[in-house]
Amino acid sequence: MLVLCLLAASPATSSGEAVAVRVRESPTAAYPVLRSSDDKLLAHGELVQTVRGDRVDSRLVFRFNDGSSFDETVVFSQARVFRLLSYRLVQRGRSFAEASDIVFDRGTGRYRAKVGDDTAEGEIDLPSDVHNGMTGLLLRNLPNGATGRGHLIAFTPKPTTLKTTLVPEAQDRFFIGDEARKATRYLVKVEVGGLKGVIASTIGKEPPDLRYWIAAGPVPTFLKFEGPMFLNGPSWRIELGAPRWSK
Repeated sequence: MLVLCLLAASPATSSGEAVAVRVRESPTAAYPVLRSSDDKLLAHGELVQTVRGDRVDSRLVFRFNDGSSFDETVVFSQARVFRLLSYRLVQRGRSFAEASDIVFDRGTGRYRAKVGDDTAEGEIDLPSDVHNGMTGLLLRNLPNGATGRGHLIAFTPKPTTLKTTLVPEAQDRFFIGDEARKATRYLVKVEVGGLKGVIASTIGKEPPDLRYWIAAGPVPTFLKFEGPMFLNGPSWRIELGAPRWSK
């Protein structure tokens, strides 16, 4: 009932429109950690983000305990709205079902994807609101209580466009020391459109839901992500980490 009430009260952004810039990105360095659903530490990460004018270059790398690696580079602009310009994802190692190397670029309109032993390349028509690697950023910029809509591109290795809905699901408490704070929990629903979507629903292989937690306040802050990070993968959790001063 709480979820239904939140949805009923939520203003929605127009479908097909990129999210407006409310909080501009700045140079950033952060050290997230990746854990399994049973709280096992899987990987340590590093996020480095640089800004040149309206262009932002962001790279997130996770180095797994088993030697696997996740390396995602996102380039986007933040002039009035957020616009994904180029994207690359490289995944290797035992933690992933298949190795992959995926890249696409809005400027050239081209993509190249290698997933396992299969390779595909060609032209790609990117929606204006595609947000691969940018979902948490967009959630931080939604107005309070707003529902967003957009698209993700999945590769198998040929590209498939997925519709997304970004919904505020509930308010959860978290603590800084003994002080209680509030975070908005967002549900990101992913949908395969058209005939492919009907087939996916029929065989029970619809894309899984994803969840993000964003701290409320004058500067909305990413706190946590839960969901799979690759097709048919297990549910993992990303949280903010802190450096250690000794081994």
